[in-house]
Amino acid sequence: MATAVHSGSVSTGFRAMFSLLTPNESSFEKVEEVPQYVQQATPFFVGLMVLEMVVGALKKGGPVVTVSDGLTSVSAGMISRLPMLLMRGCELTAYIYVWDHFRLVELRWNSAWTWWLTFLGVDLCYYWVHRFAHEVSILWAAHQVHHSSEYYNLTTALRQSLTQQFTSWIFYLPLALALPPSIFAVHLQLNLLYQFWIHTELITDLGPLEWILNTPKHHRVHHGRNIYCLDKNYGGILIIWDRLFGTFALETEKVIYGLVVPINTFQILYVQFYYYRYLWWKSNAYKKISNKLSAFFKGPGWKPGKPRMGDHLNTPKVTGKEVPHDPSWSLPLQVYVVIHFLLVLWTYHELFENKMMLSQLTILGMISYILLTLTSLGFIIDQRPTSAFLEMLRCVVMVTMQRHNYMTPPLPSLSVPTEECVAARGSAEVNRPVWSCGNSVFVSLSLLFWALQSLLQLLSIKRKTD
Repeated sequence: MATAVHSGSVSTGFRAMFSLLTPNESSFEKVEEVPQYVQQATPFFVGLMVLEMVVGALKKGGPVVTVSDGLTSVSAGMISRLPMLLMRGCELTAYIYVWDHFRLVELRWNSAWTWWLTFLGVDLCYYWVHRFAHEVSILWAAHQVHHSSEYYNLTTALRQSLTQQFTSWIFYLPLALALPPSIFAVHLQLNLLYQFWIHTELITDLGPLEWILNTPKHHRVHHGRNIYCLDKNYGGILIIWDRLFGTFALETEKVIYGLVVPINTFQILYVQFYYYRYLWWKSNAYKKISNKLSAFFKGPGWKPGKPRMGDHLNTPKVTGKEVPHDPSWSLPLQVYVVIHFLLVLWTYHELFENKMMLSQLTILGMISYILLTLTSLGFIIDQRPTSAFLEMLRCVVMVTMQRHNYMTPPLPSLSVPTEECVAARGSAEVNRPVWSCGNSVFVSLSLLFWALQSLLQLLSIKRKTD
């Protein structure tokens, strides 16, 4: 099976985005044969986001995404996949182990019944993964990343947690007692891909499909911080689980997106980890061991004397007039951040493409550079006082990496050769591509700019102390 249609075709890739593949074209005997549907979906992610921006601008008369929020969301998506460079996904690894050692029955991998049963099983397990992520504080510490945006668009779908994957695997293990890992690997990806397109305000109502499927209308409620939206609509592909288990809510009044208490920052590592620090502080505030543990394992709104999930008496009320956090910053600075973000995005792409040819040490170094870049750009967006020093350091690292050929060009034709580079063509430096010299000019200018900014800041501090 799964030989009639090429897994990398445009048709297959596009239909995978909406979980519209048939059992015949997406059933595989071995896990190694399963296509990387998520990785292959990158062009569709980009295409749909651009389409949403264009249609949104025409329909609403303004942008549906800001530079600061959009880049933060995409950065979170990049960070969430970095562990894949060093190991196979926790969910699939644990699943294969249970299947190899503890399976009770072995359903046929090439049966349509097995395919549909896995579809339902993965979606039901995702419902409970998602629900526990909202109802257990230590799990919410990971999942809150996805809810931290005050906007609701396709970039929000990419705002994923680095740490959630290290616990979500537990919920899928019962399926490994009977359902083949290869079919599980297919549906794990399709379930994730389906949830991309439902993160939009442009699709209002899908009629009868609203009864069965999770749709943009239902998922908007899930992302709301209105009282009626909290802890509702956990479904992945199907909304029937919420209807069955009493967690369903219709979209009624205007939805205000984001966390109950907005974090008001675009610093990506803070977005990923700040809630863990809050839980530690919350637990230390209690004297009883039971309360200390409850701070981690009961709901985020729990306090001593409250129900397990807490109550909404102290939850900030939504008026409908809330304005998302969107600090003003100059257009040249926005252009600068976007250009450097695209450069690191290309480096990120190349790292995944070539990971099998790189040493673990090189991969760790590249991961560190990506994290440094995303952190520094977040500092610039937040306009932190230390942003100039951090960006100067990052540019030094970037120049060093270019000199050692750790970076390849996204657009070689746009390189600007310098005299040194032209001379290098006839020298022994045959392995040093000319593009890197031209690109180094751009990065060197960036380094010079931030070095001057740092110097000005130091002089300003000195004048204040004098």
